Amino acid sequence: MPLSSPHRLGTDFHSSDLGLSHNKSTDSFDLQFDDNLDRALEDLQVRASTHLERNDRELEEGESVESFELRTINENDRGREPMTRSSGTDGSGTLVHDPWLSDSIEVNEAPVNSGPTIPREGLMSKILSFFQVSPRYRSLPAIELNDSHTEREIHPSTTPVYDRNKYPSNELSNAKYNAFTFLPTLLYEQFRFFFNLYFLIVALSQAIPALRIGYLSSYVVPLAFVLTVTMTKEAMDDIQRRRRDNEMNSELYHVMNRQKLVKSKDLKVGDLIRISKGNKLPADVVLLQSSEPSGEAFIKTDQLDGETDWKLRIACPLTQNLSPEDLLNKINITASAPEKSIHKFTGKVSYKDSTSHPLTVDNTLWANTVMASSGSCIACVVYTGTETRQAMNTTTPTVKTGLLELEINSISKILCICVFVLSFSLVVFKGFHNHTWYVDIMRYLILFSSIIPVSLRVNLDLAKSVYAYQIQHDNTIPDTVVRTSTIPEDLGRIEYLLSDKTGTLTQNDMQLKKIHLGTVSYTPDTLDIVSDYVQSLVSSKSSSGPTTSRRDRSTRVRDMVVTLALCHNVTPTFEDDELTYQAASPDEIAIVKFTESVGLSLFKRDRHSITLLHEHSGKTLEYKILQIFPFNSDRKRMGIILHDEQKNEYWFYEKGADTVMSKIVEKNDWLDEETGNMAREGLRTLVIGRKKLTEKSFEQFQKKYEDASLSMLNRDEQMSNVVGEFLEEDLELLGLTGVEDKLQKDVKASIELLRNAGIKIWMLTGDKVETARCVSISAKLISRGQYVHTITKLDNPEGALGQLEYLRLNTNSCLIIDGESLSVFLSYYRDEFFEVVSHLPTTIACRCTPQQKADVALVIRELTGKRVCCIGDGGNDVSMIQCADVGVGIVGKEGKQASLAADFSTTQFCHLTELLLWHGRNSYKRSAKLAQFVMHRGLLISVCQAVYSVSSGFEPLALFTGWLMVGYATCYTMAPVFSLTLDHDIDESLTKIYPELYKDLTEGKSLSYKTFFVWVALSLYQGCIIQGSSQGFTSLNELNSSKMVAIGFTALIINELIMVALEIYTWNRIMFLAEISTLVLYVVSIPFLGEYFDVKYMTNPLYFGQVVFILAMSIFPVWAAKAIHRRLNPPSYAKVQEFSIV
Repeated sequence: MPLSSPHRLGTDFHSSDLGLSHNKSTDSFDLQFDDNLDRALEDLQVRASTHLERNDRELEEGESVESFELRTINENDRGREPMTRSSGTDGSGTLVHDPWLSDSIEVNEAPVNSGPTIPREGLMSKILSFFQVSPRYRSLPAIELNDSHTEREIHPSTTPVYDRNKYPSNELSNAKYNAFTFLPTLLYEQFRFFFNLYFLIVALSQAIPALRIGYLSSYVVPLAFVLTVTMTKEAMDDIQRRRRDNEMNSELYHVMNRQKLVKSKDLKVGDLIRISKGNKLPADVVLLQSSEPSGEAFIKTDQLDGETDWKLRIACPLTQNLSPEDLLNKINITASAPEKSIHKFTGKVSYKDSTSHPLTVDNTLWANTVMASSGSCIACVVYTGTETRQAMNTTTPTVKTGLLELEINSISKILCICVFVLSFSLVVFKGFHNHTWYVDIMRYLILFSSIIPVSLRVNLDLAKSVYAYQIQHDNTIPDTVVRTSTIPEDLGRIEYLLSDKTGTLTQNDMQLKKIHLGTVSYTPDTLDIVSDYVQSLVSSKSSSGPTTSRRDRSTRVRDMVVTLALCHNVTPTFEDDELTYQAASPDEIAIVKFTESVGLSLFKRDRHSITLLHEHSGKTLEYKILQIFPFNSDRKRMGIILHDEQKNEYWFYEKGADTVMSKIVEKNDWLDEETGNMAREGLRTLVIGRKKLTEKSFEQFQKKYEDASLSMLNRDEQMSNVVGEFLEEDLELLGLTGVEDKLQKDVKASIELLRNAGIKIWMLTGDKVETARCVSISAKLISRGQYVHTITKLDNPEGALGQLEYLRLNTNSCLIIDGESLSVFLSYYRDEFFEVVSHLPTTIACRCTPQQKADVALVIRELTGKRVCCIGDGGNDVSMIQCADVGVGIVGKEGKQASLAADFSTTQFCHLTELLLWHGRNSYKRSAKLAQFVMHRGLLISVCQAVYSVSSGFEPLALFTGWLMVGYATCYTMAPVFSLTLDHDIDESLTKIYPELYKDLTEGKSLSYKTFFVWVALSLYQGCIIQGSSQGFTSLNELNSSKMVAIGFTALIINELIMVALEIYTWNRIMFLAEISTLVLYVVSIPFLGEYFDVKYMTNPLYFGQVVFILAMSIFPVWAAKAIHRRLNPPSYAKVQEFSIV
């Protein structure tokens, strides 16, 4: 038994006083009687005597010992709310209502009734009773004293729990900051970036007189602007997260233990809560009772695993009919340590310490799921907070870095080198005869700090937000969601596309197209024959002979249809008086709809029985469910044991993949051949079998199975072994089903477009080789007549070498490989294999596990260095999607799991062409141009500064200071430059007509070292022209410096505006307003800049002539060179533009 509370004696007594230690291996407490026992007993005797004396005084005053005990406990549990019994009267005789027995809830708490006093006993009796559990004390602890990460014992109780806080709090917190950590944490994160830290050092350097160049605001304001934008965005995001958290944490739940409404964040392990339809589960709970007599409850798990079908959960049969008092005081729950798997749970519930019943995942309701069925249920909290399945499966998302950002970082390093080289060179030219030459270097580093684009990151981040908005509001790809806004440019750089098959290329809308019985098959054209056979079902006797050859065809068809109608996990439900089928697999729904179409429909189902309706006669066929063995990815099959009470027959039905069922069914000579034939027709196959059981054999199985189900160690393995021993041997092979999954809309055209865009397309599927081949041909992944090389069942490295050599010599062939063979190549010849297959037009991997899909994506990224996009719709695609550079999830009939894990979520495969060819193109080209303009802006003013410094005798004197520097980096240039994020070089329709244009993007031509140095040369030319001409029009003396600054700065601003205008391909209203408003803003601000300009001179016509001359010299050669280059060597998009106009 668990150790009782040390508050039993109302003292600070501890188990260690008696040498009592916790044995972690057994989760129990062992008495270790050592040499200190006598001393411990003496100490205990003193404490007990003191306690009994206090009891005497209290008894004389009319206070019971038990009330003293409870008061002492509450003092030690200070800060926790007192709780009342589930029912009874308060001290005044007022009835306290139990909310579980009536609709009323008493939120105010009543005092606890007095209990019997503790009789005086001898010391040894007191010690022994300390370790015994009386009925009163049995309800005191709610939880065993064991580690949070080991098996736990839970005892629901009305009495306060003294040790619940050792388990995690149930308060949800997704906020990144609080009031105290926001500023320091954010500043730390921002100044981890070299550019921000560099500018901070530059700004702080202005506090040193020897390094002071100009006003402190000249350097603080640009940095502060960048930080303010970032901090505002982070603060808004965190406020939204806190609001969502607060909504979740403040949801109220009826707690039986406390007889009041409790907030979600205050729930504890051991609480009994009541859940109604539409309620979200606040913690991981075990279902104890359901308002449905059958104990059934349906939940929605789409926010947990992404699957949209309802899941059936069952209340533990042992607790379904217990009274609330018994639930509180007479049950113990054993739960395994918390783990990540949402498909596994091991536990048991005990009643009165005598009767036990196993608990499985079917008895659980995980946090973040929603009650879907009507009525209500009672559940016990077993895991809270960070120990819930939802929390344990929530990992910190990996921050993906786009290829463009990596390229910009590389170029930025060159800019840093330029700053140091330029600064050092100017000091060298001046000479080191000055003892303060190192101060000059520092001053130059400050003067040329504009070369390093401090605002580049914030500009790109804002641009990404614009791209995300445009994608999500594109009417041609409705319901598309951007979940990762940091990598939209990578949509324009994809060179490998890895796609799932089912639900991605196909619709995942299943229709049963064929059943095969060994000697005959039936298709939709012959369903009337099947219906005729089913009509005679009620009057005919189904044969139970050992072989199919002894049964006539009609009997075999009827047996097959009945098995299909019974062997599944489909449940009919009514939502708004409309019949729908709920199942984990669309294949099962297709099969049930098929049996309905031939006259045998699923009429009713609960956890105890299945009722079929024979539509021709109107009669029902009832079967009692004895056991269900659900489908999972390891077993690849599902089975059910039924009792036909009318005939008193026991049947085991099973269906599954041919790879596993072929080893279970009786020997035959047709299964492998027909499976291959159906797969070549593009059908998904299931093998159907059955076995008749005697009552005795079933009872033997049931006893062994129940024993295995109560095991807390390797339970699943033991249960599987029992099933294999008693049931899965020499099943009667009834037949084979073929389910068709049609291609999605425009899949063929989309694949052709993407292939013409230069993207290599791979298909990775868990389906059979023949099915994958058929779908590949119909989807145009494999061209008609193209040679296909198939590698299957390869299990040795020697054979792999020969296959590699063949593929190396036949690079025009398509490859189809199964998972077994793929694992050999990944293990022994990984690099060689991917080097060869990267040159093949198409590669299709079949029978792939989720991990193999992820491995393929990772290896391609590692070995080729190319951008990889993965697209899928199911839970088995999540690993692959997360390992890709760009993950795209399709919201399909298998749920939202892939969609929620992806960077981009959409609804159809054909939307991928719009994402890549249009939005990918725009995002990449716009960001590349934006980055280059921001760099050009910094380089240009730094070149002007360098020219001025050279002309001043290599003195580190500032050319532009104060608000001129602030305005140049912000209000005078930012809006026009940022408006480039709205530009596009070609019309959207042309990206589909000429998908070959995408190849220019993958080559990275828009931003490269070549284009960077072109912009550097352009900055050098324009900077020299602007500053050189400004100085030429004036003289370098203090009297004329304001005129020189006025001419040079005006030319600098207008030059930038004209350069932006020259780079725009498609004008719109926002771009035009950005240009005009910026120019107007500059003109209006001139009167306020008299500190820097000679404002009177700026009204002189000569001034305007000088500015125009400088702009002509700066802009015209650039425009002419660009026009000539475009004429002689036009880029691909320019050719397309001219052709489309013609």
